[in-house]
Amino acid sequence: MTLALPDADGSLRTYEPRTEPLAVTPGTPLASRTVFSAAHVVADPFADTTPDSPAAVDWDATLAFRRHLWSHGLGVAEAMDTAQRGMGLDWAGAAELIRRSAAEARAVGGRIACGVGTDQITGGGLAGIRAAYEEQLEVVEEAGAQAILMASRALAAAARGPEDYLETYGHLLRQAAEPVVLHWLGPMFDPALEGYWGSSGLDAATETFLDVVAAHPDKVDGVKVSLLDARREVDLRRRLPRGVRCYTGDDFDYPELIAGDDQGFSHALLGIFDPLGPLAAEAVRVLDTGDTAGFRALLDPTVPLSRHLFQAPTRFYKTGVVLLAWLAGHQDHFTMVGGLQSARSLPHLARAYELADGLGLFPDPKRAEERMRNLLSLYGVNQ
Repeated sequence: MTLALPDADGSLRTYEPRTEPLAVTPGTPLASRTVFSAAHVVADPFADTTPDSPAAVDWDATLAFRRHLWSHGLGVAEAMDTAQRGMGLDWAGAAELIRRSAAEARAVGGRIACGVGTDQITGGGLAGIRAAYEEQLEVVEEAGAQAILMASRALAAAARGPEDYLETYGHLLRQAAEPVVLHWLGPMFDPALEGYWGSSGLDAATETFLDVVAAHPDKVDGVKVSLLDARREVDLRRRLPRGVRCYTGDDFDYPELIAGDDQGFSHALLGIFDPLGPLAAEAVRVLDTGDTAGFRALLDPTVPLSRHLFQAPTRFYKTGVVLLAWLAGHQDHFTMVGGLQSARSLPHLARAYELADGLGLFPDPKRAEERMRNLLSLYGVNQ
C-alpha cells in the first residue's frame, strides 16, 4: 500500500513504505567512544493539563525508553534540552525525572549523566544564580549521577562580561564532587543564550570557555558543544587539556566528528541519538573494530533525517523526535508536555516519517504506516 504525504506547497506525493526494518539488536558494550543519548520524556496523554501548567509525565513509558537505550549500550543524558527543560518541563519535574532515572540506571547497570541548570529561577543576581546551580547539583550528586553543567538563561541575562562566567563556573567546579561535563548550548537551540560566555562573538566566547576548562581540568570530564559548526568544534577539541573529552552536540555533522581525524575525535552527547539509538550503537560497535568506513556507511545516511529534524527553528526538533518514538512503538500516543506536538507542520512531520522509514528505523514498519495514516487523516488528508 502507499501513503499520500503532503509537501510544503500543499500538494500530495505518493510514498511506498518500507516493509522490513533494519536488523539491529543489542550487542556488546561500546568501547572506543563514550556515547550519550539525550532522551525525551513521554507525556501522560490523559492528564488534564494546559501548556502553562506543570508537566504530567508517563513515568512507566519514560523509564522504559531509557531501558531501551541502555540495552543497546548507550548512556542516557537525562533532563536535558531533549527532555524539554525550559519548554514544558520545570525544575520540579526535572528533579523527579533525575531521581527516577538514576535509580533505574543503578538497577540495570546503565550509565547516566544529568543536567544541572538554574531553571527554578527566572532572573536575579550572581549569588542567586550560584545558589540555583548548587541546589540542582546537590540533587544530581545525591542521585548518584554524573553532572552536566548546562548553560543558564539567568546567567546569560545577568553576566556583565567574561569574568562573571569565570567566577560562577569556577565556584561550581570547586564544589563538584566528581568531574562534570560542561555544556555550551548555542542560541540556535535557545535564543535566550545569545552572548553566552560574555561575548556574542564566538571566537572570544571560545577563549573564555577554554579558560574555564584550563583552570579546573581535574573537575572537567569533558565539554559538550552544540553550535552546529564542525570546524569550530574540531578547533576547540584540539585545544582541550589532556584527558578532557569533547562530546559532540552537533546534530548536523556527528559522523565525521565522532570518526575523527589523525589528531583526535569527539565522543557524543546527542539528541538525534534518541531516535537513532540502536543504529548509532551498532555504528560505534563497528568503529570499535577499527572499521571507520563501515561506521560512516551506517551513520552517514542518517544525516538528512537529523538535519531535517533540527532545521530552524532548531529548538522545536523535539517534536520530530517524539513523533518517531510514537511511530516506532516506544509510546502509545503523539502527545508532548506543553502541547509541543503542534510545534511542527504536517509536511515537516511527513518528511520525518519518510526519512526514518527509509532508514529502517521502525521495528514494525506496518504499525508505523498505520499510525502515520491515522495522523494524516486527523489533518484531513484522505488516503
